[in-house]
Amino acid sequence: MTSERTATLTRQTSESSIELVLDLDGTGMSQISTSVPFFDHLLTAFAKHSLIDLTVTATGDTHIDVHHTVEDTGIVLGKAIAQALGDKSGISRFGDALVPLDDALAQAVVDVSGRPYFVHSGEPAGFEFHLIGGHFTGSMVRHVFEAITFNAGLTVHLTVLAGRDPHHIAEAEFKAYARALRQAIARDDRVSGIPSTKGAL
Repeated sequence: MTSERTATLTRQTSESSIELVLDLDGTGMSQISTSVPFFDHLLTAFAKHSLIDLTVTATGDTHIDVHHTVEDTGIVLGKAIAQALGDKSGISRFGDALVPLDDALAQAVVDVSGRPYFVHSGEPAGFEFHLIGGHFTGSMVRHVFEAITFNAGLTVHLTVLAGRDPHHIAEAEFKAYARALRQAIARDDRVSGIPSTKGAL
């Protein structure tokens, strides 16, 4: 049976071109090509652990910086999640995950609240300046999560509890975010309608 919780979005600017397709009720399959290799790695992990089927094709002015391509992909991913969720009827709404990756440990808590809010802490001093893979600045990890979170209408608390290696820290954060989101967007048979006392999310 084909899921109705799907979205296909494009975004075209003078700085980047993004094409994205997702299925919230997938199996974590992905085809990712953003022209930013480490970001491809992170989005592949995101799809695998959220169980969201995700196809992304992105190009941009990476000869200047990866910033525009990564941020714009995050914007489109967030908007696609929001679109695929629809009115959010029948979802669990909340999710949390604690994910280790060798030396790194990250925790994410997600509320599909409709009220964008992002709290991020714990990355070690200097992480934001580190070039992961020689091209992906550590500061982009927070930046892409802000783009996803605000455009999807989520409330997210993301905390790095331990970590030494920048690659491990970034990947643990993406996996924790994905696992928490997976719980939050999951359908719950015991939920009738929209899971809010206000009747809307």
